[in-house]
Amino acid sequence: MDPVVILTLVAAIVVVFLLAASVRIVPQARRYNVERFGRYRRTLQPGLNLVVPVADRINTKLDVREQVYSSDPRPVITEDNLVVNIDTVLYYQITDPRAAAYEVADYLQAIDQLTVTTLRNVIGSMDLEETLTSREEINSRLRAVLDDATGKWGIRVNRVEIKAIDPPHTIKEAMEKQMRAERDKRAAILHAEGERQAKILTAEGTKQKDILEAQGAQQAMILRADGEAKAVELVFQAVHRNNADPKILAYKYLETLPHLASSDNNTFWVIPGELTEAVRTVTRAFGDQSTAGAHTTARPEEAGTADGDDASDEGHPPELAAGWTASRDAAAAADEAGKQAAAAVSDAKAEAEAAKSPQMPRRGQTSGG
Repeated sequence: MDPVVILTLVAAIVVVFLLAASVRIVPQARRYNVERFGRYRRTLQPGLNLVVPVADRINTKLDVREQVYSSDPRPVITEDNLVVNIDTVLYYQITDPRAAAYEVADYLQAIDQLTVTTLRNVIGSMDLEETLTSREEINSRLRAVLDDATGKWGIRVNRVEIKAIDPPHTIKEAMEKQMRAERDKRAAILHAEGERQAKILTAEGTKQKDILEAQGAQQAMILRADGEAKAVELVFQAVHRNNADPKILAYKYLETLPHLASSDNNTFWVIPGELTEAVRTVTRAFGDQSTAGAHTTARPEEAGTADGDDASDEGHPPELAAGWTASRDAAAAADEAGKQAAAAVSDAKAEAEAAKSPQMPRRGQTSGG
């Protein structure tokens, strides 16, 4: 083969190799650090880039997108001397590829160690209860420390989150008991509150019931009293309209007296003072009727006998009144009063019948003979 052709082919291959070695294509969101003879030269941006073959080489390839780093659980001692395991989640982004490659050997390890030390400083000033309830404060303090420390490394910490806080097993059991007791307490309070509301509602219902019953009884008594008043008014009007004389009223008075002692609950009965006057009025009334109904040719002895009967009838009420003044028990007095009142009415009726029938012998004449 011709040496010239061989040299041409070798030169062509070398040129193609050099051209291929001088062209670098950087993907989007990537950054390449280029060194020339071991010294940092520049950072390649996304797209087509040309480098000097043999002299330039790519040292590090970095991803500038936001990334997530989750650390392993680390033991941390709280202010009340309890050991808790805390693991964190870190969101960071490379802002300066040169500093991230040349300012720190391993930025992930550096960030992890810095997170642990900062977390121990923060948690060491809090007790367990405050640690469990102050996650937002812990996150903000961690982010402030990490962002300040990683700024010179070309890394920006966007967010730090505590993923889990695991207290010891005994503490978990105590916390569960406390939570159970708190819930039992709230349940008891709610139950007591419900019973109180139920009793209040029941009392209000009973109150409304009593009020309504009282109002109903009041209305019934008012209506009953109105009815009795109207009945009395009608009776009073009927008496005055019929012009009832005192004789009829006295007779009705005596007729009502036996019913006053008819109840079994009566243990004390007062005889009215008008009893003798009522008996006397009835006796006079029937005596006047007998005199008016007799013949005008009545004999003097009959008149005398009638006068004697009147006298005997008029003398009867004092005996009745004297009988009532005797000391006896209430029941016997009531029975005796009823019997004497009935006897007085019967005597008055007998006198009236005798006056209407002259042929029948009068009781006065028989007694006088």
